[in-house]
Amino acid sequence: MGMTRCGSGAETYVAAPRGERLATRLCQLLACAFIGARSVASEILEPCGAFEWVALFYLGLSGALMLIFHQNLAHAALHIAAHFGVMAAILLIVNFADGSSRGGLSRSRIAPTLRWLRNWYPQAIFLFCFEELRILVHLVVPAWRDSALIAFDHRLTGVYPAVWLTQFSSFWVNEVMQVAYISYFLFLTILGASIYHRRLARADASPTGDPSGAEALGAFWTVMTASITAYSIGYIIAIFFPVEAPYFAMRSFRLAPLAGGSATGLINFIEGWGRVRGGAFPSAHVSGSFVALLGAWRYRRYLFWVFLPFFITMCVSTIYCRYHYIADVLAGILVGAIGFVLAERLMTVPGANPAERAIFKSERIASSRASAVTDEFA
Repeated sequence: MGMTRCGSGAETYVAAPRGERLATRLCQLLACAFIGARSVASEILEPCGAFEWVALFYLGLSGALMLIFHQNLAHAALHIAAHFGVMAAILLIVNFADGSSRGGLSRSRIAPTLRWLRNWYPQAIFLFCFEELRILVHLVVPAWRDSALIAFDHRLTGVYPAVWLTQFSSFWVNEVMQVAYISYFLFLTILGASIYHRRLARADASPTGDPSGAEALGAFWTVMTASITAYSIGYIIAIFFPVEAPYFAMRSFRLAPLAGGSATGLINFIEGWGRVRGGAFPSAHVSGSFVALLGAWRYRRYLFWVFLPFFITMCVSTIYCRYHYIADVLAGILVGAIGFVLAERLMTVPGANPAERAIFKSERIASSRASAVTDEFA
């Protein structure tokens, strides 16, 4: 198809072929669609804080791996739908909570519930990511890597720690070790609740009646962000370096079961329903607890001294109870420390603390209204 000449004399011009005009129009439509989608995405992501930045990054990365290696995933469609459904739920929670913090909705009965959900939903995300790891550990690498850690522990100590510790096994030692192991679940909740309560106390004592308690919530979100950062690093390592734990890998040693009482029975029940086979390296128990320990040192010094003996005993119990290798514990401490340092850096970025974002929005809205009133009377 050639160019078409139209008109005559000085008014003559060359019309573009129809196909070229359609291509140009299509490019314009695509550009408009991209700009519109980018604007919508920016608006949806705008209420997210540092916790969501890290959580959505990890979920996005693991979701991409699920799509790429879906052939290694049983019931792939179901798991992928659930995975991206959780991402959508995060965005819904933060956007609804953000909307409830301003305008007429801020005075509605549901607003406090939405704000509470906004602050505490990370606990559900921690649980989801941990439980989901069971289907991710062989997504990329099909074999277990326990042999490398068994060799590391033996070179480090000269013995097989899980085997050597059996000489101390008794009813009461088993009970104490199991209680120490399960204490992990309380560290972050106790620290978070303590910081959150301080936020409420400060809001009540504030002469301005500030309901956000931005400074105290900054500490709260630093701990939550450090936890998801440490967990994300650990789970990414676990996906590419799957380790199943001594409980499974050292069955050939024919170790006697750890008999105990109610604590042992409780942990066996929990492990029976929620045990994740794989993801032992690095230890998420240790990394999460170490984040809470560092957070306690920084924000609640008295809780640090309460947590410390439980943390030390818990580290021993992970090996004694055959859930982890020494290498898992050391790596967990390192990952927890890295997670806490990175979270502190992230929390200095504007918008990282949701409470500060709410204050900024309120001030911006008030400033806009004041300007409108000034312009009206000018």
